[in-house]
Amino acid sequence: MSTSVNTASGATLSGMTVGTPTLASVGAITFGLGRVLFVADNQSASIVAIDVGAGAPSAPPASFDVTDLDARLAAFLGCTREQVFIRDLAVHPTTGQVYLSVMRGSGAEALPALLTVGADGAVAEVNLTGVPFARMELADAPVQGDERVEGRVVQGSREGSPYVVKADFSLQVAREPLRTVTITDLAFVDGILLVAGASNQEFSSTLRRIPFPFTGRAEAHALEIFHVSHAKWETASPIRTFVPYDGNASILASYTCTPVVHFSVEDVAAGDKITGRTVAELGGGNTPLDMVAFTRGADEYLLVSNVRHPLMKLKKSDIRQQSPLTEPHEPTGVPRENLPQEGVSKMANLGPDRVLMLQMDAHEHYHLHAYMTDTL
Repeated sequence: MSTSVNTASGATLSGMTVGTPTLASVGAITFGLGRVLFVADNQSASIVAIDVGAGAPSAPPASFDVTDLDARLAAFLGCTREQVFIRDLAVHPTTGQVYLSVMRGSGAEALPALLTVGADGAVAEVNLTGVPFARMELADAPVQGDERVEGRVVQGSREGSPYVVKADFSLQVAREPLRTVTITDLAFVDGILLVAGASNQEFSSTLRRIPFPFTGRAEAHALEIFHVSHAKWETASPIRTFVPYDGNASILASYTCTPVVHFSVEDVAAGDKITGRTVAELGGGNTPLDMVAFTRGADEYLLVSNVRHPLMKLKKSDIRQQSPLTEPHEPTGVPRENLPQEGVSKMANLGPDRVLMLQMDAHEHYHLHAYMTDTL
């Protein structure tokens, strides 16, 4: 039987109060300070930091292969498999516990859930009663009723609707209010929470820097990139996914249709408007789903999961040497290797030598599998 996870810690971290945080929605999640789970809530245009406790250090399980994850989640949440929408996953850096952000249902009736899943497939709810937490509301979020819409190509058929590109080819596309992409991805770097997404500004593609604890103000930086598939400079569409790499000196981000762009963390800290260096074009008609970096030997690599393209691996040394792409040729830029893992959406590092992958099969069932980095 599944049980609740006791997340109460013995001490309250600076800037947090004990209580019961409310969530209107859940999206991107990430860990910081070894115990704080940051949760994106786009409906309320806020980020909630929850102290889930340090926990006892634990080595990752010898294997992590959970089949029919969505069916297990549906049974736990009391809904059908088709009503389960897994928005993100994160791994507790001390305990190795896997956390999931899940929406039950869609539209106005959707309900958020923060859950954990074990290597044995056991599902548990994260306790949010009487826990240390803090909330940061984003003052520059797109307002409810903003008429701008952001489209994305989706995996499977649970979301969106067919968009006919030509007689023999269509894409499954979701078109959603800009408010829903206020926060698309999160990463915690050297005491700063980096928040990608959209703002209420004319140049809406934004990267925010928020010191933690949430005692200061968020710094927002407008982003400009050359979009190879679209053959123009763009400032509107938000980053879909990003990852710090190169010892946290750099950020690699990817956008719909599908440029990969390098940003210097030093530039992010210094400028109001930041121009990225487009280093790769992975192909049009596609939305990137996640990125994760890992080290093997002396080399650092980047994995990019996509809706329509295979899981791709890029090498840091190639990224560093790549000159900016400013001409409409695709696919081009940094060399990439296609990997055999199919249907990969969300990913997370599971210790230093494994990557945990959420994969959809041909029947649109979700599974969790861990892969050794020396096999990738």
